Amino acid sequence: MKQPHNNIRPLFISLSVLLFLTLTGCWSSHEIEEQSLGVGMAFDKAKKTSIEKEINEQGGGYLKKDLITATYQLITPQVASSTTKQAGPQKKSYINVSQTGDSILQMTRELSLRSEQPLTAHHMKVIVISEKLAKLYGLEQILDLNFRDNDFRPSCLLLISKGKASNTLETKTAGEIPAFRLVGIGENAYRTARILPPMSLIKVESKIKSGSSFLLQNVLSVNGEVKFAGAAVINGKTHKMTGTLNEEELEGVTWITGKGKGGVLKSFDEETGQLIVYEVESIKSSIIPKVKGNNISFDVKIESVGRLSENWVISGNTFKNEFLKKAEKSSEKEVERLVRNVVEKMQKEYQVDVAGFGNRLRIEHPKVWKKVKKDWGQTFSETPINYDVKLTINDYGTSGGLKGKASE
Repeated sequence: MKQPHNNIRPLFISLSVLLFLTLTGCWSSHEIEEQSLGVGMAFDKAKKTSIEKEINEQGGGYLKKDLITATYQLITPQVASSTTKQAGPQKKSYINVSQTGDSILQMTRELSLRSEQPLTAHHMKVIVISEKLAKLYGLEQILDLNFRDNDFRPSCLLLISKGKASNTLETKTAGEIPAFRLVGIGENAYRTARILPPMSLIKVESKIKSGSSFLLQNVLSVNGEVKFAGAAVINGKTHKMTGTLNEEELEGVTWITGKGKGGVLKSFDEETGQLIVYEVESIKSSIIPKVKGNNISFDVKIESVGRLSENWVISGNTFKNEFLKKAEKSSEKEVERLVRNVVEKMQKEYQVDVAGFGNRLRIEHPKVWKKVKKDWGQTFSETPINYDVKLTINDYGTSGGLKGKASE
């Protein structure tokens, strides 16, 4: 009876030893205090920093062309710990290091010659490319390393800067990390229709491979402050930046695509000229392609539900259905104005489709799409587009004793 028990005991000991071995960790791991975590990158046209110039003067250069200056935003354990110990408005929780050259990989490896803590990109949050550079080179050239290297997360956010991209990675606010700030602003799309849905590395690579034109969020930097302002138009054939949409035009694209989560729409009462503010609660949009022979056209149907959040019209009872209908019509005209303006710019000035018209044609009329996709920009520029906008005010706030949600 004791024999089975004696056989199980050695087996139990062996399994226990194997279990302990699995808890010892990775033999090739690197301690966190030995890492320099990259959280942001900026690409600008080449301009050496003063430190780079002095290093080169002392014989620290290598064979290269000066085409791009890459700026890396790093967080190290030393920086983080010193920030918590030393207070003061000038104390930064990050460091920025710049390298100039012609190979992104080589520039990155050059950091290993300047610091004992080599860069790791596993936590990279955002990449900002300057407008000048995006007009000079295709995105597939600038971002080739980022697409290939599995150290970079596919979810890394991509932005275009009006001025120097490296300036967007600076702040004067103590304890603030600029790369995290840029990502955080992008998450405010539920408050405004002027922020694009996040364009990550994987989405941009998909757009490039499909040959589609698309938009990238534009960011401005002034004296350590930043603002999301409009969008860069990326041409699907050249993959270069071909122009910009201002904030109002980007808002028009949001209404066409129906991807807005919130926002504010200003219009004016026809009789008094006073301000009416419609706050968006939801947007639904459909792009309907129509094909008759060789003729292509589109119907754009936009529906929205929202609230009357601010009203400067004081004459009469502004809570009567008559006035609310007028407010809805006024807001509908403003949406149609925004949409028509941005479509005219896409068709006449840039001849690119960045609102998804071609994609709807591809889905619903694939045979027609095969015939026109090669020169879709030209075809799109001559295509008639009709609009049907319907806005409904179903909430008036708490004013006047009426039931409704108070503004957040």
